[in-house]
Amino acid sequence: MAKPTTSHHLAALRVLKYLKGTPSLGLFFPSQSSIHIKAYSDNDWASCPDTRRSVSAYYIFLGNSPISWKSKKQKTISRSSCEAEYRAMALTTCELKWISYILQDLNTQPTSPAKLYCVNQSAIHIASNPVFHERTKHIELDYYTIQEQHTTCLIKIPLSLLISN
Repeated sequence: MAKPTTSHHLAALRVLKYLKGTPSLGLFFPSQSSIHIKAYSDNDWASCPDTRRSVSAYYIFLGNSPISWKSKKQKTISRSSCEAEYRAMALTTCELKWISYILQDLNTQPTSPAKLYCVNQSAIHIASNPVFHERTKHIELDYYTIQEQHTTCLIKIPLSLLISN
């Protein structure tokens, strides 16, 4: 974005031509939406029948519009659902950090820290508790990734979730 080249310009034109040719497809971004970020993180613990690796997934919204989503098989085998969930939260946190950089480049700041939602209460308590202990040693890098962004207020992890069926 700092030094665009001709190839960048051609790629942008290609995207615009695609968007012009497919008006019925796309994402809706309302003009009156506030700039706040919500992220939902989840995993499917040990879901691969061959390797028993978990699948991490996230979905990120800017206001009420989805802007980023991904599902990916984790590189290591998680020994608990909490560990797998925490790895999914770390993946989501890295994406939120990248989105914050993009917003800064566009001279835009979110109105509040990004809210990171997950359904695993153990992972939420580990992320919200600044005490590092023996039971979380195996997820140390993920712990520090999330903890750093939580303490610098890039993300906020709500302690309670309201899930309606």
